[in-house]
Amino acid sequence: MVKTDKEWKKKLTPEQFKVLRQCGTEPPFSGKYVHHNEEGKYVCAACGNELFSSETKFKSGSGWPSFWDKVDEDAVETRVDTSHGMRRTEVICANCGGHLGHIFQDGPQPTGLRYCINSVALDFKKEDTEE
Repeated sequence: MVKTDKEWKKKLTPEQFKVLRQCGTEPPFSGKYVHHNEEGKYVCAACGNELFSSETKFKSGSGWPSFWDKVDEDAVETRVDTSHGMRRTEVICANCGGHLGHIFQDGPQPTGLRYCINSVALDFKKEDTEE
């Protein structure tokens, strides 16, 4: 999904644009999904791509929503991030290339991973409980 900055600015809030398109970070404990506990899927706020499930969300204490796995292998991509004098692994939406957050290797089993994701980069789709 390719859009110009002008097109993204029309679609996203200023906070979403800063995080998703300019690799910003929201302040810790400020996001609406840090303490969110409903069942469903977390999707990219820019394009709606399914990224994470509530089934893999956990309380990391980091100040950002944390997940121990992505919804499927094609949901996100990673790349090396050497900004701010650190070497980290950036997590981006595989569909639109939006910056989501970072991944660390201090999460719970079974993966041992912690996808540390900005709430502002996410939307939530509640689980349909009707059969």
